[in-house]
Formats: sequence, C-alpha cells, structure tokens
Amino acid sequence: MSEIVLSISGARALHLAAQGLLQARRRKATKADVLDTIRRMGVLQIDTINVVARSPYLVLWSRLGDYPLEWLEELLAEGKLFEYWAHEACFIPREDYGLYRHRMLDPGAMGWKYSATWMRERAGEVAALLAHIRSTGPVRSSDFERSDGKAGGWWEWKPEKRSLEVLFTSGALMIARRHNFQRVYDLAERVHPEWDDAHMPALPEVRRSFALRAVKALGLARAAWVPDYHRTRRPHVDLGKLAEEGLLLRARVTGWDDPVYIHPDNAGLAQQAASGTLNPTLSTILSPFDPVVWDRRRALELFDFDYRLECYTPAAKRRYGYFTLPLLRRGVLVGRIDAKAHRREGVFEIKALFFEPGMRASDALVRDVAGALQRCARWHGCPQLRLLRSEPAEPGERLGVLLGTGVDLAAA
Repeated sequence: MSEIVLSISGARALHLAAQGLLQARRRKATKADVLDTIRRMGVLQIDTINVVARSPYLVLWSRLGDYPLEWLEELLAEGKLFEYWAHEACFIPREDYGLYRHRMLDPGAMGWKYSATWMRERAGEVAALLAHIRSTGPVRSSDFERSDGKAGGWWEWKPEKRSLEVLFTSGALMIARRHNFQRVYDLAERVHPEWDDAHMPALPEVRRSFALRAVKALGLARAAWVPDYHRTRRPHVDLGKLAEEGLLLRARVTGWDDPVYIHPDNAGLAQQAASGTLNPTLSTILSPFDPVVWDRRRALELFDFDYRLECYTPAAKRRYGYFTLPLLRRGVLVGRIDAKAHRREGVFEIKALFFEPGMRASDALVRDVAGALQRCARWHGCPQLRLLRSEPAEPGERLGVLLGTGVDLAAA
C-alpha cells in the first residue's frame, strides 16, 4: 500500500468516522447500538454534572440520536459493562476487564484515587465495611449517615464513601449497578464471578493493547496523543515499532512534520479520507467529556479548537461559561454554547452562544446549528428554546429566528 497522505480536513473526517460522528444515523438506535458505540470508543467517561444531560448520556446521544437513557444503566446491571479508571472514571466493555486488572493490583500508582494511608489507618473500619457488604449485600454511599459533623463535597467525603472508593480502586469492590445514577457497590467476586487472575494478560501486552486501541478509536494518532486516551503511564509504547511489525500503518498529514499512525482496521476509511470521499455531514452537540475534545492539545492540533472546561474555574474568570458544549458542524468545531436544561419548565436555555473567531456563519451553517440545538432540546424534553446572547450577535439573531426565541440579541 502506498503511503497515505491526508489533508487536515481528511484527518478530521477520519477521526470523526472512527468515533461514530461522521454522519447522522438513518435508523433508530437499539440497546445493542449503545454497547457497540462504547466498544467503538473503548471507554465512555462518567461525569455527574447535570445542567444538561449527564455526560455519558450526551456522548451517546451525539452518536446515536434519541434513545432511552435507562439502556446505559441496564447494560451495567446486566454485566455487559463495568466501571473503572480508564481515561478517568469510565464505563468500559466487560471483555476489557483484564486490561485494567494490573491497575487494581497496584492501586498505589493511581494517585489521589487511592490512599494506602487510609487503608492502613482505617483497616478495622474497612474490614468491617467489607464484612457488612458480604453479609447483607450491595450498598450505596447514601446508605450511611454522616457522623463526623462535616459538610459534603468533593474532598469532604464521609468515611464510608472514602472506604468504598479505595476498595473500588483496588478492585475489591465493583459497581453492580446504579440507582438514580448513584453507585451501588458489591464484592468483585459477586459482580464478576467468572474472573480469574490467571487470565490476566502480561503487562507489556496490556500496554500494546492500549496503544493499538487508542489509535483505532482515534482514527489516526500522533504518538503524543496516545497515552492520554487510557491515561497510560511510562514506559510508553513505541508506535514506530508497532508499525514495523505491521500492527499499525504510517501516514502523513499535510503541514505536520511528524508521522501519524492508523490502525489496519481503519485502512479503508483512511483511503477514503485521503481521496476526499469521506464526507462529514453530521451536525450535533458534544459533551465536554467527549473523546473528540477531552484532550485539549489534540482538539487544538486537529480542529484548531482551543477548548477548556470552565466549571472548575472561578465564575469571575470564566470566558465562556460553566459547562460549555462544543458545536460540531460537518467536520468542523464551529463554536460552543453555555446551556442549561430547565426540564420542569420545558425550556432549553442557551445562556450564550459563541461562534469561533473568523467563522463564516453562512445561512447553511446557521440552519445546521439550529437543527442540532432543536434535536438536543427535544431529547431533553424541552420543546422551547431560549437564546440569550450570541458572539457575534448577527448570526445569533438569524439563529434566534429559526429557533423561534423572539430574543433581540443585538439589544441583549
């Protein structure tokens, strides 16, 4: 096969095709499609912020369109998925459990996610908690009352919650299911009874598998992009050697000095991308934790999209808003919205819309963005859209007319 040379637009198309974001689906999604989509990405990051649909549901919606939210939790309860630390906390296909087992057996290497000091100093409490679960069954953190007088919050977990989390990170506990999105913890041997550590692949094989899976999920990858996908630690796999072994293909992107790598399973898509026949037509809304944008460096290099999630930034220092959602339009990230779904009132509020600097907001682009926003709002059960601000204002005014908001953005 001759060397594949991609334009930047072709590279974007290949990436979106691998991620399932090239074109809109032509048929309604099934529960099996949810599982297949997670397998395609490899991991589905979990986040609990719910100003709009929680991130894992939104990532799936961007690819599948409307689908019942409960399918994701059903797949977890059915044992088709498990939860663990991958890119961050993620839903992962059950068959990949062995790839993460090394992390469970070396939890001290997981940083803040595990505390050897806690396990040592609270050994009696941890043992009692395990015994309680063994004798009475699965538990939620909310099953335990706070007794230390402290308020809740990320870093003020009650003792039982912290113990549950370190036991989860060490693999002693797994997430059996979720109830109202709360984790339900149970003994690993009850959640995954067929597992035997004798089946665990060797660590070098695990590293190679993660590298190959990351390249496949990304469609194409610079070497520097690969470790972030599964948050793998050094020593990193040499992608050049994998290419020499025939496990990866080398390619070039016009204007980039370093090579990119493509999984052989994506060779056909890569040829189409190189010939300009892989055409992105999907316009949709992305989660901040979508694989397309979760790596800020990659989003900048591939899409020229400088994206930072600002929910952890003090309000006075935010440029775009608390939970901004990228706008994908036919292979280009054209802007972002700061949105909130008011479900009881049936209103999908767009506090602010930002088109990318220099973006030519043609009528066709505005129509595509309007359609994506309307579909997203309907999926949230919010038939009414409210657009409050747009930068620049003029395309926002046209968008407001299409959305029927009736807002005079120029005066807002």
